[in-house]
Amino acid sequence: MADIRPFRAYRPAPGLESTIAALPYDVFSRKEAKTYVDAHPGTFLAIDRPESQFPDSVDTYDDRVYRKAAQMLQERIRKGDFVQDPNSWYYLYSQTYEGRTQTGIVALASIDDYLHFVIRRNENTLEKKEKDRICHVDTCNAQTGPIFLAYRNDPVIDEITAEVLRQDPVCDFTSEGGVENRVFLINDRKKIDAIQKAFTGIDKIYIADGHHRAASAVKVGLSRREKNPGYTGEEEFNYFLSVLFPADELEIMAYNRIVKDLNGKTPEEILFEVGAKFEVESQRKHAVVPAKKGEIGMYLDGVWYRLNAKKDITSAEPVKGLDVSILQNEVLDPVFGIKNPKEDPRIEFAGGIRGTTFLKERADACHGAAFSMYPTNIHELFAVADARKLMPPKSTWFEPKLLSGLFIHELDGQK
Repeated sequence: MADIRPFRAYRPAPGLESTIAALPYDVFSRKEAKTYVDAHPGTFLAIDRPESQFPDSVDTYDDRVYRKAAQMLQERIRKGDFVQDPNSWYYLYSQTYEGRTQTGIVALASIDDYLHFVIRRNENTLEKKEKDRICHVDTCNAQTGPIFLAYRNDPVIDEITAEVLRQDPVCDFTSEGGVENRVFLINDRKKIDAIQKAFTGIDKIYIADGHHRAASAVKVGLSRREKNPGYTGEEEFNYFLSVLFPADELEIMAYNRIVKDLNGKTPEEILFEVGAKFEVESQRKHAVVPAKKGEIGMYLDGVWYRLNAKKDITSAEPVKGLDVSILQNEVLDPVFGIKNPKEDPRIEFAGGIRGTTFLKERADACHGAAFSMYPTNIHELFAVADARKLMPPKSTWFEPKLLSGLFIHELDGQK
């Protein structure tokens, strides 16, 4: 039974949404963040990446950086750039990109549901990345970037969502990349109660994106419980900011791979080794975009090849059966010598939104190879999480990204 609650969000003052809303902090390097903030002084990225306010000599994880984030957030609240809603509500956040719309419920999810496996994860997290968001959330006393959650469709929630979408949005703007963003209020008491009750009948919710933000929010909550031994469980720090999407509205894009060298082998040797596990078909100069599971595109020495996995390397097991696992286990490791794709500097990952031209250009530039993948689907993600297993690094790419700064969840004054 999932505990998904309404809350009193801080939201941009009307008319400021398009100026404030920003892509998530982790899609920018430090240099990119500083350049973007300099060009967009009102952007929330300045608060999400506060090192943009300091010279490069100041470490990204310096305590002064996090204090600056808290200072900027409070200054903008006092200025009136952000306004807190008068009551606890749910919100709908709808995004339309390239003709496809996804609409999620903005709400709070329970750290206990995360701890008790109601909210299920499928990726490992890195301690350094967790620590960064722990410091940011704890110092700001607020969660500023939502966790992207998914659940199997529920008819009650679907019906209420359809009704609310017929209302006028409280904001409607197009962000970079041509994404239309709309926000709707769910402030009717009957609808709020019905949604909350419907979620109590859902026993499995999945992290689609934002594993580090989720883990950090949970650790901040647990730390505050230790500091407040008389906590009741109702305090805001027991919950974290989320957007929950029904599974049938989500689309996962491919996460492609580039290998920066040929591991000391000739293209002919690589083709011979790959041919032992795949049916290999030359497509010459025509880029390969896989059309089905078990099909992989390989760009090597100026030529595109279509690779079809032979039956003996496929699997019904949730992780081994993923195309990204097949590529890692049958090609990247034995042929290219990449044992640990999370740490090996010879591999680069590219979201499917970049396309095959990017793969070709990167492979040509480093005299390596590139691989275009068939996307992992949402049901494969669910199956891995249900089995309490982990996906290989960079298995899924969700597009569009949830913008930060549209909703802020304050954790209250207890430290």
